Amino acid sequence: MSRVLVIGAGGVGSVAVHKMAMDAAVFSHITLASRRIEKCEAVAASVRQRTGVTIATAEVDADDVRATTALIAAVQPRVVVNLALPYQDLSIMEACLEAGASYLDTANYEPRDQAKFEYGWQWAFHERFEAAGLMALLGCGFDPGVTSVFTGHIRKHLLDRIDRLDILDCNGGDNGLPFATNFNPEINIREVTAPSRHWEDGAWVEGPALGRKQVFDFEQVGPRNIYLMYHEELESLVRYYPEIKRIRFWMTFGDSYLKHLEVLGNVGLTRIEPIMFEGRQIVPLQFLKALLPEPSSLGAVTRGKTNIGVIASGEKNGEPKTFYVRNICDHEAAYAETGSQAVSYTTGVPAMIGAALMLSGRWHGAGVFNMEQLDPDPFMDRLNQRGLPWQVQELASPLDF
Repeated sequence: MSRVLVIGAGGVGSVAVHKMAMDAAVFSHITLASRRIEKCEAVAASVRQRTGVTIATAEVDADDVRATTALIAAVQPRVVVNLALPYQDLSIMEACLEAGASYLDTANYEPRDQAKFEYGWQWAFHERFEAAGLMALLGCGFDPGVTSVFTGHIRKHLLDRIDRLDILDCNGGDNGLPFATNFNPEINIREVTAPSRHWEDGAWVEGPALGRKQVFDFEQVGPRNIYLMYHEELESLVRYYPEIKRIRFWMTFGDSYLKHLEVLGNVGLTRIEPIMFEGRQIVPLQFLKALLPEPSSLGAVTRGKTNIGVIASGEKNGEPKTFYVRNICDHEAAYAETGSQAVSYTTGVPAMIGAALMLSGRWHGAGVFNMEQLDPDPFMDRLNQRGLPWQVQELASPLDF
């Protein structure tokens, strides 16, 4: 029996269980758990209506290791798919070790009280998972996740050596709202307001948040401003592809989004340090999150497409070559299939594929793994089969910025 437990009933969790239900040959029994069982039950009703498959639901506080361990022991999944908040990664990993289940997530650990994310906390679990004979797969979303697999595909099939790598993430969707985030607002804003950081010539180069801008013309979206940012897959790519001399991550932001973000920052609403308000402590960013639209509610009003990919320059058979591997996803098509917009879709589908490869034994091992360490071929095949088709384009020259 290929039993799976998914923790997290937001947009990504909803997409993942919808897609799992469409692949009953791999996922024989699906349980969806969250802090609020009402969210799980709403997702389960949608899954039943769209696919005819009934999934189980449960309520759990993923910060509580004992409660999460008890749930895993009761469900007895082979894989726990963590689609909750990255604050909860370590507690869920602990519970998996206690209960004897393998683990998968889409975003690396981040402390609640510090706007910093890195893999070190999770890599420290390697020996314990290895000793237990369990697998933990980190960063199995789109970026991180698919972009790392794209890099692996390029290195395995297209280039003998990668010298420069650029990851370009474009959300060309429009929800008609003056300010909203397409995934958890708290995590999104912490990420966007962090200093930029990229790898060049053996060292990290830091700069101000959103301090470097270029224009790039994205297929089926058009020209967009892209901003240099730090993103977690840079850390693992540097670790597993030491040959690459420069690795950068770029993301698109509209002028309206950035203006709202600037004003919110100026008045202190993006701060994560608690303040006293009417006799109680509140975190301004968490208060702002409560004011903003729930990302999972945006599917019905979002139009346009995402375009996410990697551009790699290097050498093949002694000649300089540049390849661009990308996926384009339509917000309306994603919503029609799963009830969620494309940002959730492009994260939830890879999580489902990663879990399927673990359950089928195509991806296996004992310890903690990043996507770059695994064979890209079965994952790339399933992207084409499960709704995220990719394309390869050879470019005449490397990026000129």
